[in-house]
Amino acid sequence: MKEFAADPSHPRYDSLFKRHILEEAAEKGMLAGSALIAHGRGEAYDYLIGEQTIDCAMRATKHALYHLKHAKNPVISVNGNTTALAGEDLLKLASMLNCPIEVNIFYRTPKRMQVLLNHLEEIKHKNGLSVEILGASPDARIPGLEGPRAKCCHSGIFSSDVILVPLEDGDRCEALVAMGKTVIVVDLNPLSRSAKTGSITIVDEVSRVAKNLVDNFEAQEEKLDFPFDNDINLRLALKHINESLIDLSSIID
Repeated sequence: MKEFAADPSHPRYDSLFKRHILEEAAEKGMLAGSALIAHGRGEAYDYLIGEQTIDCAMRATKHALYHLKHAKNPVISVNGNTTALAGEDLLKLASMLNCPIEVNIFYRTPKRMQVLLNHLEEIKHKNGLSVEILGASPDARIPGLEGPRAKCCHSGIFSSDVILVPLEDGDRCEALVAMGKTVIVVDLNPLSRSAKTGSITIVDEVSRVAKNLVDNFEAQEEKLDFPFDNDINLRLALKHINESLIDLSSIID
């Protein structure tokens, strides 16, 4: 990684560092041109939740982890932004779950796929992890989708019963839900189609989510003592955002 000049004491250090990571990923060819726009849109929502894991997001994370640990065929699907920002922790999670990671991207080109696969393989070997990384040779299609984004691996996304899809596009999320899968979405925008369609939506930043999933893996209870309703979960996230905006407006007044 190129030298990052920002001072760690800078109040925006974490945000600036993530931007730096994505800039480098873009230079390597890991990201489509719209990836930085998508990150900026998510970052705006992150400001509104206080750049922290709020209570409803942690509850959703614990439910997501429960379903992943009790799945028959769990799979983690990653795109370019997710790979750049949270690839290492998601590979660790996949190793803990003994499940594959599948690269599945909206703007699919052979070059971009190879760069992403190589990046994950490097992280995998650096950490001594045993994880199957799929996506190089798709042999199945997601029903209801057209074009390259429908391509997937039969032993991965197609056969999964529980799938973690951070930063997923709405159409593909809907198609995965229609296949009968438990779809775990990570999206800072609680109003997005993915957030509203997913089975469990974690309204949080993807690198925080990945770290929380890894850090809470061993402590995860075998049974959850609280119910989960995704509509209520999204309303709680919106309530938090609304209260943040009210607090901000009082400062202006």
